[in-house]
Amino acid sequence: MGPPSTLPAAALGENGGQIGPRGPSDQGVCLTEVARWAPASAVTTAPAAVPTPNGDAARAGRLRSAGAVAQDLDANLTRVVKGAPGALRIAVVAALSGGHLLIEDVPGVGKTVLARTLAVSLGAELSRIQGHPDLLPGDVTGVTVYDQKTGNWDFRRGPVFSHVVLLDELNRTPPRTQSALLEAMDEQQVTVDGQTWPLPQPNLVLATQNPVGQLGTFPLVESQLDRFALCATLGYPDAATEARLALHDGGRDALANLGPVCSIAEWSAAVAATSEISVAPAIAAYAVGIARATRDAAGVRLGASPRASIALVRSAQAHALVSGRGYVSPDDVAAMAVPSLAHRLVVDGDGQFAASIVSGLLATLPAPRP
Repeated sequence: MGPPSTLPAAALGENGGQIGPRGPSDQGVCLTEVARWAPASAVTTAPAAVPTPNGDAARAGRLRSAGAVAQDLDANLTRVVKGAPGALRIAVVAALSGGHLLIEDVPGVGKTVLARTLAVSLGAELSRIQGHPDLLPGDVTGVTVYDQKTGNWDFRRGPVFSHVVLLDELNRTPPRTQSALLEAMDEQQVTVDGQTWPLPQPNLVLATQNPVGQLGTFPLVESQLDRFALCATLGYPDAATEARLALHDGGRDALANLGPVCSIAEWSAAVAATSEISVAPAIAAYAVGIARATRDAAGVRLGASPRASIALVRSAQAHALVSGRGYVSPDDVAAMAVPSLAHRLVVDGDGQFAASIVSGLLATLPAPRP
């Protein structure tokens, strides 16, 4: 995915499907796009206003507030993490779509800094778990202990009971411990000793992993990978950006002075508003078609699951909001296809090969037309 465009300065307007003001010359373009992918009943031809895909004022207000959160999140992340705009866009989309995020790259490029910056920006206390071979499932979920004073068995909650959970170097933990996250990430609950405990909402798991093959790593199992809605890769910064980081422009120095852009309640409301972004049936079919095509692609031993199709549509909704629209276009699906699908594929090659398969499908499968 290429670098994102700069987020506009204003939030989603009540009468506009775009973040920020639009000039008269833009109005016809926006009307055309709304007519393409928005419900027909929502499209008007009034020259004085650019319609959203839904004219309901309350919905427009919710989208406007969510758009402001998206804009501020992007600005906060940009202050700290330099030279990786694509990864920042994916992080914002994950936060707004309610999905979990896997950050994969070599050590030292800022994976943990990105995760910490996102937690601080969302106004959430970060619960951090350091992955290592001796980590036990109870170290993640919590354990039941006997209280001699009361004679009762009490459940001591583990670090997974937090709004934002960072599991650093997840693939340094053995499969037994990785499995402790499966129920939590998919069902938003934890079951210990036959009793089920709900997790706080919203709940975002941020995990980092070093490339498979490095010393001391355990490859994530397919069911674990499938629970991450998105995967981001930071990559090495260019020389100029690396020099700026060396001079304390960004990185941990900027993170130390960073503040939240929203409260937990505002974040939760933004996630709910994102689900209201309009998705035309043809767009949903396009996203599902991409995911289904991975199952028959050459070199793929295990393709994308129905859970992946759902995550792709949900991520496309968040991408549309970040891009300033109240409806999903084919471009939103295409932008989120590789981050949503590639890491889930079991292929006869590495992650780059999986990404090239998804990119190839995007080039061959026809996008829906109005």
